[in-house]
Amino acid sequence: MQTEPYIQRMHAPETMPTLCIVGPTGAGKTYLAMLLAEHAKSIGLTIELISMDSALVYRGLDIGSAKPSKIEQASVTHHLINILEPSEVYSAARFAKDAKRLCEEIRSRGNIPIVVGGTMLYWRAWAHGLSSLPPANLEIRARLDEEGKVIGWPAMHEKLSSVDPETAARLKPNDSQRVQRALEVFEITGKPMSTLLADSPSEDGREGSSIPAWIDLVSLEPSDRPRLHANLEKRFDEMLTAGFIDEVKTLRTNPNLHADLPAIRSVGYRQAWEFLDNQIDFDQMRYKALAATRQLGKRQLTWLRAIAGRKTFDPFKPEEIKAALDYCKSKLIQK
Repeated sequence: MQTEPYIQRMHAPETMPTLCIVGPTGAGKTYLAMLLAEHAKSIGLTIELISMDSALVYRGLDIGSAKPSKIEQASVTHHLINILEPSEVYSAARFAKDAKRLCEEIRSRGNIPIVVGGTMLYWRAWAHGLSSLPPANLEIRARLDEEGKVIGWPAMHEKLSSVDPETAARLKPNDSQRVQRALEVFEITGKPMSTLLADSPSEDGREGSSIPAWIDLVSLEPSDRPRLHANLEKRFDEMLTAGFIDEVKTLRTNPNLHADLPAIRSVGYRQAWEFLDNQIDFDQMRYKALAATRQLGKRQLTWLRAIAGRKTFDPFKPEEIKAALDYCKSKLIQK
């Protein structure tokens, strides 16, 4: 049973490009977007933000996802936040459809859509489409889940190696979500995922990719990596002080949640879940969560730097934050 249609290459209906603010975790994307929204109000315009973040879609994942505060959400309309239970699954394909629809609806109200976030798989689906890969098949996915629980994900990874060695080589044996998806794609199509992606390189959205004319991409890219890491460490410690562990304890009271769900595999939540399962101690949890956050930021930056034509600004330099805000302001006037 197919749950979603194939996504074809996206074409935006609007005449002016949609502003999209991206960057690694902790780069200040929400801060810039809120400054822009405040400016828009001062000149009689209304911005609506579309979240491009895979964790923010889930209700109950608030502190650990650095979700915009209730005050921020009340002052500016945010879309694609708190739309699913953490037991549900949200896909890049669904984001692409939702983002396209929301841009049209926001413009029909006379307002301005701004896409903000750092989930680059969502970016690829929205900007370039994912027509080379089939949508999820719930029956196959459920069967693979059960098989993985029985024989373990390293064994499933070995199974993937026999049919798609190229994809297996870039995945960790315990990366259940991606190993499962690669096996699912092979079962649906009879072809390795690596072959399908190689057949449509222009849709990959990574290697030497360009930006579609209907998107204006602003990228916040910190030049001082140690400072970024220090900021991420401070932010995580503030999350702990704010009650992050208690938040995960509350999630664990839901019998429908388990460690293999995409929501619980989000950075920080996975490590806190392991801690509460007594698999690791508190110090190990903190260390692993910070390491995973740094790795996420590195992957995001690697992806961004391969996108030709993006407008880059260093969020650690006040003059560049001002330049980024001025650039975004100039785009509001055009819209």
